[in-house]
Amino acid sequence: MKFSKMHGIGNDYIYVNCFEETVSDPEKVSVIVSDRHKGIGSDGLVLIMPSEKADFRMRIFNADGSEAMMCGNATRCIGKYVYDMGLTEKTEITLETNSGIKYLKLFLRDNKVNMVQVDMGKAILTPSEIPVKSGLDRFINQPVEVAGKVYNMTCVSMGNPHAVIFMDGTDGLDLEKIGADFENHEIFPNRVNTEFCEVIDSHTLKMRVWERGSGETFACGTGTCATVVSAVLNGICPYDEEVLVHLRGGDLRITYHSDGTVMMTGEAEYICEGIISDDFINSKKENVVCRN
Repeated sequence: MKFSKMHGIGNDYIYVNCFEETVSDPEKVSVIVSDRHKGIGSDGLVLIMPSEKADFRMRIFNADGSEAMMCGNATRCIGKYVYDMGLTEKTEITLETNSGIKYLKLFLRDNKVNMVQVDMGKAILTPSEIPVKSGLDRFINQPVEVAGKVYNMTCVSMGNPHAVIFMDGTDGLDLEKIGADFENHEIFPNRVNTEFCEVIDSHTLKMRVWERGSGETFACGTGTCATVVSAVLNGICPYDEEVLVHLRGGDLRITYHSDGTVMMTGEAEYICEGIISDDFINSKKENVVCRN
């Protein structure tokens, strides 16, 4: 199986061009290739596919084999891949995802894509659609007890469910210890991604993220969007103005517009390409247990 490895500010995935390759059992393949000691090493597997609804289609699988609805960093990397590899000559493309069509604008340097802006669509704020178990119209700054401690939480979906917590001193958090408690909390029927955010000023945030199915990652595009949406809803940041978010892997720029749409701008980088043995993959498949 031919693959490329790319990352969006440290959020790294294995990308497979399914115009040329066929990937059977992608859930199991994702677990195998994502292993950082016995595989290639990544946060998951991304398939770049033909689409009947858009220019391209994306399917994404987490490191535990579960299929994700959406990934902001992966959308930017796909934008870079399809242009740099000659699959399109357009600098404005559409991408089909499990959470709808996304619109990408590609910015070039030396005829290569170095920056991508993604129209992420409208933030979902209705609890039943996120989903989060609640009788409220919106889940904003609500106290939730997790592992014996109460956190004020705002819940948003950007195609994936997110719980955002504003706090001081995110550097000292032991996410390996508490992350899974948030991910699997009983109020989230489909599990949840959790963002822990420190406010620098009204246009600058600092964030760490625990992603369902992957653990702590260097960055999360949908999570960064959800964090800025939450900051606006909590009166921390303004509508219609760009907010700079510092993540462990780099920076993203997010604008939450008053009409509900969210724009994300950030880098996409190509790391390497290679071939992983079919024999190796097939020999591992029978021992793989995926999370549904």
